[in-house]
Amino acid sequence: MPRVKRGTKRHAKRLKLLDRAKGHRMTKSKLYRAARESVQRALKYSFRDRRARKRDFRSLWIIRIGAATRKYELSYNRFIHGLKLAAIDLDRKILADIAVRDAAGFASLVDQSKQALAAKTLAAKKTA
Repeated sequence: MPRVKRGTKRHAKRLKLLDRAKGHRMTKSKLYRAARESVQRALKYSFRDRRARKRDFRSLWIIRIGAATRKYELSYNRFIHGLKLAAIDLDRKILADIAVRDAAGFASLVDQSKQALAAKTLAAKKTA
């Protein structure tokens, strides 16, 4: 059986990995073994942080909505509950964008939420 030396394949594989390690510091971008470890760790972090980014943005949107609703003397959870009662189906990303960019539009959403909450409490009092 003939001997296989893998010269070009190994070289291509190493170049591909070193290309991925561009921008890493010191020997991690130049030496194969250090670059392999660095790239492996970077891929692990990127996998984890793609999921963490979704959590981070959702919490940011909730903070922005909560800050905007406090101007109208309403808590975040009461506001969201009122929107659900009013059958307004907007996600938190859109609500946060409206709160930041369109104050008048957000004020109308808060009014609709308050009206739905008031209607619910009035109906609860009638049945009690």
